[in-house]
Amino acid sequence: MTYKLIAIDIDDTLINDDKQVTPATQAALEQAVEAGVVVTLATGRAYASAKQLAAQTGLNVPIITYQGALVKNLLDGKVLLERHVPVEAALKLGKYCLEHNLHLQTYIDDKLYAREENEKLVAYAQLNNTRFYLEPDFEKLFSQPTPKMLIIDDPAFLDELAPKLHELLGDQVHITKSKPHFLEIMHREGTKGHALAFLADYFGCTLEECIAIGDSWNDHEMLEAAGLGVAMGNAIEPLKAIADFISTSNNEDGVKVVIDKFVLNK
Repeated sequence: MTYKLIAIDIDDTLINDDKQVTPATQAALEQAVEAGVVVTLATGRAYASAKQLAAQTGLNVPIITYQGALVKNLLDGKVLLERHVPVEAALKLGKYCLEHNLHLQTYIDDKLYAREENEKLVAYAQLNNTRFYLEPDFEKLFSQPTPKMLIIDDPAFLDELAPKLHELLGDQVHITKSKPHFLEIMHREGTKGHALAFLADYFGCTLEECIAIGDSWNDHEMLEAAGLGVAMGNAIEPLKAIADFISTSNNEDGVKVVIDKFVLNK
């Protein structure tokens, strides 16, 4: 199979634990592009945050952000695909979180908002190298267009909360985890799988000609959609179970291993 498009998750996949793209992985990315392959990023991060890391790689293509709710060009910032959390669902979720005193964050115009500053917000902003904004009258934001709302809490608690939110919000939304303590809520089509299908069509290739590489449960839709779904060596076990290939970890240039084996045929 000749692969024409590679979609790569960022955190714990493309970048190592030092939040860097290693020189070896960078060289592999460049070689893939030189070979005529479209290399894109697929992340739960906001566009502004993902753009910083994309600049580190030198990529100049549309990238998948907010778990697939926004596909946007790096070069000119043109929006190619956008899906917002339905207002009805956003209002229900916001009300539920306020009533149960949960830490909820939302994105408006690619800016991160929360009701108050706390350790969860500060740690999240530092992790994503993102500035945050406080809005004490938080409820007024719930009716504004947002690609993603996010709850931060104990992993076990979020595992119990997710089915409750599914029941509350119905099939209007897609709920997933990017990290054990991040529960993320998007439009029902706000998945990396939907976005990958869009980009495959955009670049004139089939899903069979796509490679998807990730490490967490929010990557499973794109691994299932792609012709070759790759789980990193450090991926969660459920993702490894559905992967076509398991690479080395993000600290062992796992992305380079995939490119060398399946694109450059080394």
